[in-house]
Amino acid sequence: MAYPAGVPVIDTMIAFPEEGTSRYDFIRAQTKDTASREEMEFPAEYMFKEVPKDLPPGDPIGVTLGGMDRHGIERGLIGVDGEVSRDALKRYPDRFVASGSVDPNTGMDGVRKMVREYEEFGIRAVGAFPSGTFPQVAINDKKMYPFYAKCVELDIPIFICAGVPGPRLPMAPQRVELIDEVMFDFPELVMVTRHGCEPWTDLAVKLMLKWPGLHYSTSAFSPKYYPRAIVDYANTRGADKIIYGGYFPMGLSLERIFEAMPRVPFRDHVWPRFLHENARRVLKLDR
Repeated sequence: MAYPAGVPVIDTMIAFPEEGTSRYDFIRAQTKDTASREEMEFPAEYMFKEVPKDLPPGDPIGVTLGGMDRHGIERGLIGVDGEVSRDALKRYPDRFVASGSVDPNTGMDGVRKMVREYEEFGIRAVGAFPSGTFPQVAINDKKMYPFYAKCVELDIPIFICAGVPGPRLPMAPQRVELIDEVMFDFPELVMVTRHGCEPWTDLAVKLMLKWPGLHYSTSAFSPKYYPRAIVDYANTRGADKIIYGGYFPMGLSLERIFEAMPRVPFRDHVWPRFLHENARRVLKLDR
């Protein structure tokens, strides 16, 4: 159960420290409380202690790479929408893995965007934030179905936020039971949940037992707060289903994550699968 020294890590949610708050405008556009709109730099800041802010100035790629090197992170999954991320993919193709983003309100234009990103950047996944879409689109909404179908066709997974969202937005689009209908209609789909599935983690475990393509990532959680149901599942029947995801620099520092990581009571056989093997398989990094 000891944290293994020297085992590589693949982080399925990492980014670069950039100045300004405009990247969260898509969330603020639909919030109503004053704190979210005017006070919090990061719209879920109230949930986190020691949100990374005073990061070294200069090259944001260098800051993230330095943290990855200190903590044994071999590769990180990043978006392709920003110039910094695209520069990182170009300069360090051996360290960063490209991921697209899904906005179901864009319809077939969004599907075509997925294809362009697949062809241009070699995206290995896409991400979706149902409660953050504007207007909101639920996990099982038929607006999502062309994107699920294209994921199957391109043979890439979708990472999707599930459970009560951190930003002060309605939770209904991310109720975990909605996943069941999607996996029924797309049995070939590989789906990885993000941001905890709380308070429905027991249901998330039940659905992972039911659907072979459904996985869970630990993004946005300090290891100190990994749900007990998820740890127990990983230690029993779910060693191949639980994937490490961080949250730097949005809400967690890498130091905070990896200081707490050794205290997670995973069994010995779980650690390498959790830290890199499952992500390597799901993202097809050896292909």
